[in-house]
Parts: sequence; C-alpha cells; structure tokens
Amino acid sequence: MDMVRRRITAGLPALGVLALAARHGLSMAQTPAATEAVAPQLPVVGTALLLPEVRLLDGSVFMPAQAQGKITLIYWWASTCPFCALQSPEMQKLWLAHKDRGLQMLALSVDRKPQEALAYLHKKGYTFPSGWVTPEIHRMLPKPRGLPITLVRGRDGKVLQAERGQMFAEDVEQLSRWL
Repeated sequence: MDMVRRRITAGLPALGVLALAARHGLSMAQTPAATEAVAPQLPVVGTALLLPEVRLLDGSVFMPAQAQGKITLIYWWASTCPFCALQSPEMQKLWLAHKDRGLQMLALSVDRKPQEALAYLHKKGYTFPSGWVTPEIHRMLPKPRGLPITLVRGRDGKVLQAERGQMFAEDVEQLSRWL
C-alpha cells in the first residue's frame, strides 16, 4: 500500500493511478489522489446540476426538493485543507446571515472518515449543513478537481457560479448577490 501511495503522489498519469489501484485491490474511495486525478472540471455556468439526497453529519437529511426554486450553495471541503480552513469561517458567516432569507447550503466533506469531519465541525462551531461524501454521493455529484470547491445553483437548478480554490471574505459575501 505504501508503494501505491508513493507512486500516486509521484505524479503517475490518471490511468496509471487507476490501474495501479485496481491491481492492489483499492477502490477510488480508498485512493484520494486517484480520485482527484480523474476529477471533472468545474461545471460550466448554465449547466443543470442535480443534487442527491445526503445524510448530514448532524443526523438530518438534505433532500433535493428543499433546493427547488431556491439558491443553493454547494461547498466541498476537508478538515485537512488549509485553504478550506480559511474559507469555512466565511461560509459560516454567509450561512448565518442568509439562511433565513432562503439560502440553501450543502457542504460536502471529503475527509477520509465522517467522524473526522464531524469532530472538525464541532471544534470550529460550524453549523452550516454538511454531509460526508460517500461513494454513492460521489457517483451522483462528483467533486470537481481541487479544494475548496464552491458552486452556486440557481432557482432553476442551473449553475450560476463555480469557483475552485479559496475565496476571500469579500468574495464569499458577494455570493449573497444571487439571493
């Protein structure tokens, strides 16, 4: 397994990573570098974005119907991502300021284990709705390449904005313009 990870991090082409992982009996969920190597690009503005049902880390369930006709923010993050650590407090502020105005949010942790994500949310005091990316969720809503990833889905279900990488405080606040 260590040899597999060393080769993955050494920059093998995506197909080589997949073949190597398969040869060693590893699934995509077990090899984050392999998953990232074949991750899609950001969706194009105007593209329809279907949302899956997601069990949230607080035990509740995000239902796709609750996003119908509403602006929905989709935010992929990880507790180990330094850029997410800088953006997440701003996402929390946005959530608190606009949830009563109809903002829907679906944050998706890509941590290795849901317990890591839950512990991080509790430690930081974040209350934005967050789930953990299971293989089923990944199949239905694959995370684009990079972290953090922020998408704004319009009332019509189409992408209004797609951002890869850390957004600064003023950029996150500007997301409220879509409300």
